Amino acid sequence: QVQLVESGGGLVQAGGSLRLSCAASGSIFNIRTRAWYRQAPGKERELVAAITSGDSPKYADSVKGRFTISRDNARNTVYLQMNSLKLNDTAVYSCQWASFFGDLYWGQGTQVTVSS
Repeated sequence: QVQLVESGGGLVQAGGSLRLSCAASGSIFNIRTRAWYRQAPGKERELVAAITSGDSPKYADSVKGRFTISRDNARNTVYLQMNSLKLNDTAVYSCQWASFFGDLYWGQGTQVTVSS
Protein backbone atom coordinates (compact mmCIF):
# COMPACT_ATOMS: atom_id res chain seq x y z
CA GLN A 1 0.00 0.00 0.00
CA VAL A 2 1.00 3.57 -0.70
CA GLN A 3 -0.26 6.51 1.33
CA LEU A 4 -0.27 9.95 -0.25
CA VAL A 5 -0.63 13.23 1.60
CA GLU A 6 -0.99 16.53 -0.21
CA SER A 7 -0.15 19.92 1.20
CA GLY A 8 0.42 23.46 0.05
CA GLY A 9 -3.06 24.48 -0.98
CA GLY A 10 -4.65 27.71 0.10
CA LEU A 11 -6.03 31.05 -0.95
CA VAL A 12 -4.05 33.11 -3.44
CA GLN A 13 -4.77 36.13 -5.60
CA ALA A 14 -4.95 35.81 -9.34
CA GLY A 15 -1.48 36.01 -10.80
CA GLY A 16 0.08 34.51 -7.72
CA SER A 17 1.84 31.22 -7.14
CA LEU A 18 1.50 28.13 -5.00
CA ARG A 19 3.51 24.95 -4.71
CA LEU A 20 1.68 21.75 -3.91
CA SER A 21 3.43 18.74 -2.42
CA CYS A 22 2.42 15.10 -2.49
CA ALA A 23 4.40 13.03 -0.01
CA ALA A 24 4.29 9.25 -0.26
CA SER A 25 4.85 6.57 2.33
CA GLY A 26 4.42 2.82 2.45
CA SER A 27 5.36 0.30 -0.22
CA ILE A 28 6.67 2.72 -2.81
CA PHE A 29 7.78 0.33 -5.50
CA ASN A 30 6.97 -0.19 -9.14
CA ILE A 31 5.36 3.22 -9.52
CA ARG A 32 4.82 4.04 -13.16
CA THR A 33 3.03 7.38 -13.06
CA ARG A 34 2.79 10.24 -10.60
CA ALA A 35 0.08 12.71 -11.42
CA TRP A 36 -1.91 15.69 -10.24
CA TYR A 37 -5.65 15.94 -10.88
CA ARG A 38 -8.12 18.65 -10.01
CA GLN A 39 -11.85 18.94 -9.66
CA ALA A 40 -13.70 22.22 -9.62
CA PRO A 41 -17.25 22.51 -8.26
CA GLY A 42 -19.76 21.14 -10.74
CA LYS A 43 -17.06 19.88 -13.09
CA GLU A 44 -15.47 16.55 -13.80
CA ARG A 45 -12.07 15.70 -12.46
CA GLU A 46 -9.32 16.47 -14.93
CA LEU A 47 -5.69 15.53 -15.29
CA VAL A 48 -3.45 18.52 -14.70
CA ALA A 49 0.06 17.09 -14.99
CA ALA A 50 1.80 13.73 -14.89
CA ILE A 51 5.25 12.22 -14.80
CA THR A 52 5.58 8.73 -16.23
CA SER A 53 8.72 6.63 -15.92
CA GLY A 54 10.85 7.01 -19.02
CA ASP A 55 8.74 9.80 -20.46
CA SER A 56 8.66 13.56 -20.34
CA PRO A 57 6.09 15.34 -18.16
CA LYS A 58 2.65 15.89 -19.63
CA TYR A 59 0.39 18.85 -18.96
CA ALA A 60 -3.19 19.83 -19.63
CA ASP A 61 -3.35 22.53 -22.29
CA SER A 62 -4.91 24.90 -19.79
CA VAL A 63 -1.83 24.87 -17.54
CA LYS A 64 1.03 24.55 -20.02
CA GLY A 65 3.66 27.18 -19.44
CA ARG A 66 2.27 27.99 -15.99
CA PHE A 67 2.49 24.74 -13.99
CA THR A 68 5.50 22.49 -13.50
CA ILE A 69 5.46 18.98 -12.09
CA SER A 70 8.61 17.63 -10.50
CA ARG A 71 9.72 14.85 -8.21
CA ASP A 72 12.20 14.38 -5.40
CA ASN A 73 12.98 10.69 -5.20
CA ALA A 74 14.94 11.04 -1.97
CA ARG A 75 11.87 12.50 -0.26
CA ASN A 76 9.31 10.36 -2.14
CA THR A 77 7.55 13.57 -2.99
CA VAL A 78 6.03 15.05 -6.11
CA TYR A 79 5.49 18.78 -6.47
CA LEU A 80 3.25 20.95 -8.57
CA GLN A 81 4.54 24.48 -8.96
CA MET A 82 1.67 26.70 -10.05
CA ASN A 83 2.44 30.17 -11.36
CA SER A 84 0.26 32.88 -12.89
CA LEU A 85 -2.78 31.39 -11.24
CA LYS A 86 -6.17 32.17 -12.71
CA LEU A 87 -9.64 32.18 -11.22
CA ASN A 88 -10.51 29.01 -13.09
CA ASP A 89 -7.61 27.17 -11.46
CA THR A 90 -9.74 27.06 -8.31
CA ALA A 91 -10.32 23.40 -7.47
CA VAL A 92 -9.47 20.56 -5.17
CA TYR A 93 -6.11 19.20 -6.28
CA SER A 94 -5.33 15.55 -5.68
CA CYS A 95 -2.32 13.47 -6.42
CA GLN A 96 -2.49 9.98 -7.86
CA TRP A 97 0.23 7.41 -8.16
CA ALA A 98 -0.20 4.42 -10.43
CA SER A 99 1.86 1.25 -10.34
CA PHE A 100 3.01 -0.82 -13.30
CA PHE A 101 0.39 -3.38 -12.22
CA GLY A 102 -2.54 -1.00 -12.42
CA ASP A 103 -2.86 -0.15 -8.73
CA LEU A 104 -4.05 3.40 -8.14
CA TYR A 105 -3.36 5.42 -5.02
CA TRP A 106 -4.98 8.76 -4.19
CA GLY A 107 -4.34 11.47 -1.69
CA GLN A 108 -7.12 13.23 0.19
CA GLY A 109 -6.86 16.41 -1.84
CA THR A 110 -5.99 20.00 -1.07
CA GLN A 111 -8.10 23.05 -1.84
CA VAL A 112 -6.70 25.78 -4.06
CA THR A 113 -8.75 28.96 -4.25
CA VAL A 114 -7.77 31.79 -6.56
CA SER A 115 -9.38 35.15 -5.84
CA SER A 116 -9.63 38.29 -7.93
